[in-house]
Amino acid sequence: MTSRREFLKVAGVAPSLLLAAQCSREGLAASPEESKLPQLAFGKHHISRLVCGANPFNAGSHLSDFVNREMRSYYTPEQILKTLRRCEEVGITCWQAGIGNSELYRRHLDQGGKMKFLAIESNANTIAPLAKAGTIGIAHHGETTDHLFKTGQIDKIADFIKRVKDAGMMAGVSTHMPDVVDTIESKGWELDYYMTCVYQRHRSKQELEKLLGQAPLPIGEVYLSQDPLRMYKAVQQTKRPCLAFKILAAGRLSDRREWVEEAFRQAFQSIKPGDGVIVGIYDRYTDQPAEDAMLVRRFTAPKTAKG
Repeated sequence: MTSRREFLKVAGVAPSLLLAAQCSREGLAASPEESKLPQLAFGKHHISRLVCGANPFNAGSHLSDFVNREMRSYYTPEQILKTLRRCEEVGITCWQAGIGNSELYRRHLDQGGKMKFLAIESNANTIAPLAKAGTIGIAHHGETTDHLFKTGQIDKIADFIKRVKDAGMMAGVSTHMPDVVDTIESKGWELDYYMTCVYQRHRSKQELEKLLGQAPLPIGEVYLSQDPLRMYKAVQQTKRPCLAFKILAAGRLSDRREWVEEAFRQAFQSIKPGDGVIVGIYDRYTDQPAEDAMLVRRFTAPKTAKG
């Protein structure tokens, strides 16, 4: 009989398992030179084009309550700090999370870490404490952004953006909808960056029926294979830096090594040179920070002419 841990190992964390052998062949980052990742300009800062996401740390798998519980049991505060240190070793220099992780971020700095911190929030009361914690940028939370857009209230976000900028931080908007990017671009807001989910995972029943017809709809969150193309088009049409996230469809592309590699390849082929990706890391079984960094190096390496 398959144990609970064996099941999770196969169903929930396959990217690590599938890439481990390849990482061993190619070598994980060790020296300072090897641990450098491509950088993107972010206001007065520079951050790695691969950013560590926070959902696995906070038990937000978008897969099941079972996987959430496994993540919660593994990611103690001490383990999160250990994973962040490993991220820095392989060249990941930025962590994206929320105010609930800001104290842990300060602990990371107190222990000698140098990683920068990006936040997503929609409550204006969090702006001052996040600034005090050393946050370099806050993006308006995507769930709230999309709700305001769908209800015709997107202009309410403008005040939040102004408050973030007044506090001395980069101001962004997170969204799961390409239409949100296009709309904000047309308004000419003084926005610094976007966080762009490449899957529009929260469509209503009516929206799904319009796209899929009257066939029985899937149960749970729906990730459509054509969604990344729609979001990447919006990313290309803005000059502002974009951080693409959920490029692995919240783990749904994790079952096969070629799917994982294709998701990274597609992302870095489709975003602009000044953009990056945010990837959640669950390193319970193998060295996911190094595995992800290896893929970023591969798909951002300059092409050399053959002669």
